[in-house]
Amino acid sequence: MIQLLEYRGHIRNWRSLCEELGIDATVARPEREEKIIVGAYEKWGHDMADHLYGMFAFALDDNGKIFCMRDQFGTKPFYYYITADNQLLFGTNISRIIEQDGFVKEINTDMLQIYMSLTYVAGEDTFFKGVKKLMPGHWLEFENGKLTVKRYWTPTFKPDNTKTLDEWADEIHNTIQEIFPEVKEDTETAESFLSGGVDSSYVLAMSDVKVTDSCGYDDERFDESGLAKQTADILGRENNRCLITPEEYFDIVPYVMYNMEQPLGDASAIAFAIACKATAEHTKICYSGEGADEFFGGYNMYRNAERYGDNLKNFYVGNTNIMKEDEKQRILKNYNPDVLPINLVKYIYDETEGLDPLTKMSDVDIQIWLEGDIYLNVDKMSTCAGLEIRMPLTDRRIFDIASRMPSKYKVNDEMNKVAFRTSASKVLPAEIAFRKKLGFIVPIRIWLADERYNSDVKAKFNSEIAEKFFNVDEINAIFNDYIGGNSDNWRKIWTIYTFLVWYDEYFVKR
Repeated sequence: MIQLLEYRGHIRNWRSLCEELGIDATVARPEREEKIIVGAYEKWGHDMADHLYGMFAFALDDNGKIFCMRDQFGTKPFYYYITADNQLLFGTNISRIIEQDGFVKEINTDMLQIYMSLTYVAGEDTFFKGVKKLMPGHWLEFENGKLTVKRYWTPTFKPDNTKTLDEWADEIHNTIQEIFPEVKEDTETAESFLSGGVDSSYVLAMSDVKVTDSCGYDDERFDESGLAKQTADILGRENNRCLITPEEYFDIVPYVMYNMEQPLGDASAIAFAIACKATAEHTKICYSGEGADEFFGGYNMYRNAERYGDNLKNFYVGNTNIMKEDEKQRILKNYNPDVLPINLVKYIYDETEGLDPLTKMSDVDIQIWLEGDIYLNVDKMSTCAGLEIRMPLTDRRIFDIASRMPSKYKVNDEMNKVAFRTSASKVLPAEIAFRKKLGFIVPIRIWLADERYNSDVKAKFNSEIAEKFFNVDEINAIFNDYIGGNSDNWRKIWTIYTFLVWYDEYFVKR
């Protein structure tokens, strides 16, 4: 008998799967999705993910053989650990593994070197020694004490130069129209996160949600909520504004680092956690627009791709790279010269050999940055708030279009996401569809320098925990340089601080 042991996700094409697998489509979603996963495994085995659209990570017991799988993009986390007596511990949460017999809690200090550059945990290793991620597009089998991990899906890019810009835009739009009826059931009610950008606006325009949710700040330089309200008004939807104060922002950092289970130096994660808690007060399902930037060339730095050329493979390790090796060598008490961020992405450059620079940059971000930062943040912060987030633009059918689209329709000298914006303009006014990308910005650059808010940062920088890992004089020099006016140092300070808070939560308090 096959049993579902662990599952997180949402299967979009459940209607067609129920018909194909002979499952009663009227049963409640938890039972239905369990039957779909078991039935798909029985019918297609290791190839079952080829037939599933959506987000998923799960573990099955097949008469004593454990089979685990994670979706193609890693939207849901999955971890595993082999004990000293060769037992497999696993789960969609690290906390579930920590609680089990045979687990030994030790910190993986090598990961700190990766973290100090990338601000997130990249690759299959974690900060807990021996705990590994099942990477996106992989399955795992454990039988008779033998562990097998295999990759079942690899992003592949084959540019098709026969289509026009309008034809690409039409394909994007038609595909999104095809996907949206699957995103929720008729009996479900959802809201939608809304910023001032095209991705969340496009998702909203294509949906039937009546209420949107946005974050805002008192400082107008960082506040996108006015643009979000304008978009909601244009589309005839309500808009809730969550005002984030610096006091609330700093107070929630330990909660975020504990529930994230891994440190994350992305400052927007704290704001997102606050937004999830506020949104969960009035809905249990919310849409979000992740995925389009990486698929369709959404980041401004992608417009420099051609200039980087073949040199990319020597330095580009993903969306963030804030600290170089010589600086880490000065800062860290223990530095391992063999632990380099670039080593994590060498296989991606091998896979994309011969492709253009933009495709290489996008593929690094799809395989490393999305999984390690964006999707982890979305999953962990929504789950601990009691909110389910669905991401309509993260879909293999959307990626399939991006994988065939020439880079000239993704970025040009004036614009990013050219074809995607053209598609969005079918349902959005031009001033929204073609609005310059702002990003999810947070006033942390200013707040960190304010003595009203940074007392815990200063305390952590001079703590016994800091002494354990860092040359304290060096990290305080970075902090003092920042206070003295070098605002570019804020990311380094925040990355060090979030690690120290995380360590305190997992290795001191518990």
